[in-house]
Amino acid sequence: MLEDALIFSLAIIPGLLICWYIYRMDKYEKESRLQLAVTFALGMAVTYPVLKIETWASYSGWGETDSLGATLFSSFIVVALTEELVKYLALMAYPYSRPFFNEPMDGIVYAVMIAMGFATLENVLYAGQFGFQTTLLRAFTAVPAHACFAIIMGYFIGSSKFAFSRAAKRQLIGLGLIVPVMVHGVYDFFILQEYYEELMIMALLLLGASVYIATRLIKEQQENSPFKREEE
Repeated sequence: MLEDALIFSLAIIPGLLICWYIYRMDKYEKESRLQLAVTFALGMAVTYPVLKIETWASYSGWGETDSLGATLFSSFIVVALTEELVKYLALMAYPYSRPFFNEPMDGIVYAVMIAMGFATLENVLYAGQFGFQTTLLRAFTAVPAHACFAIIMGYFIGSSKFAFSRAAKRQLIGLGLIVPVMVHGVYDFFILQEYYEELMIMALLLLGASVYIATRLIKEQQENSPFKREEE
């Protein structure tokens, strides 16, 4: 019983800590906690269709990793595109079109809430299936990776809402999906490939680089906040 409680806590705490961190980074015009909770719940809700698609792909042979082509397809299409597209659609369908999405930083805030809702429920399901070691590993890899992909997505989507031209807006909206899918796909490829164990290290290096880039993107959007200029 105690071990189950520990595993469950380990499954949910990393995502909640990242949500708290992003909330703290939203310095100049904080979002409603109710809206953040709703968006987090939306992220949990979209986990279901993703898992159904990935399970179907696995049973139908589309999720195989027994060849280079199969590994690339599984990494970039079955996993990365499926997961990032669903999170992207959730972001565009709900917070993006609402009046409370009123500064570039909000793209990062709401993208992370969706991603952490997704990653937290995914973590709980993995914890029940694979136990403590997998849950501990995911706390330091999969969860922060999802956060980084979301920050990249949110950076472009947040910027798009305040773009000066329609062409720039369309380009940023496109990049908001393409870039996180590519980064996620490369990350998963390094993990799923069965050719060189050394390439697993590349996944960790990519994660480290993504964390660094994510922090820079957060700082940039803080500087872009119109509410910062009002305070000055």
